[in-house]
Amino acid sequence: MANPEKVGGFPQIFWGMVAIAIALTGGAIIGSSALRSLRASDSLTIIGSAKRPIQSDYVVWQSSVSTQQPTLQQAYQDLKRYSERVIAYLQSQKISNDAISLSAIATEAIPEYINGNPTGKTLAYKLTQRFEVKSKDVNGIAKVAQSSTDLINEGIPFVSDAPQYLYTELSQLRVEMIAEAAKDAKSRADAIASVTGSRVGVVRRAETDAFQITPRFSTEVSGGGVYNTTTIDKDITAVVSITFAVD
Repeated sequence: MANPEKVGGFPQIFWGMVAIAIALTGGAIIGSSALRSLRASDSLTIIGSAKRPIQSDYVVWQSSVSTQQPTLQQAYQDLKRYSERVIAYLQSQKISNDAISLSAIATEAIPEYINGNPTGKTLAYKLTQRFEVKSKDVNGIAKVAQSSTDLINEGIPFVSDAPQYLYTELSQLRVEMIAEAAKDAKSRADAIASVTGSRVGVVRRAETDAFQITPRFSTEVSGGGVYNTTTIDKDITAVVSITFAVD
């Protein structure tokens, strides 16, 4: 899975400052701190942010079946039967063959132990077949994943992982949101400078922190960034820190 990118290094208190800025109407704490700085220096550092709702447009769903039998042949016959039933079920749910991929069969020999010591004999063989579905039909695959317990009712040892919901247009969106966050920082700087009769000048330094892609309306943040894949509906938040010259 792609990991959120991080540019520059923010101090540990950075996200604490963001949380305060969001929680307090008008950014009173940040504003008062900045006003004190204006009296003592010719620069002003402001944190700007931007948030947008997004909806996942791609899903990856993994699942598996496994069996354990005294011989490899017995285990393979069981696994073949289980796998064929899973494929038939996925196809019956209108999932195309192109969207379904199978891993190589994983084979594990189960050794015999007596009094905690291996005897060199093999008691059984465990075989596992994994399935992966990749699709743009996010809502459709989500419903199939929920209903796949029907296979368990049939006696199939089916194990379903939680689907991973992704958003594929992040590259362009990140650029747009950094621009929005920078505009937010400039507006805050102008508001603070106007109170003191000053004017915001050129940008002296700018840093961006890791993006926060969280469940809708979540307040979760992390210094290393968050990329939630468990929900279809998400919020993406961009934050920048910009130091302006003050004239």
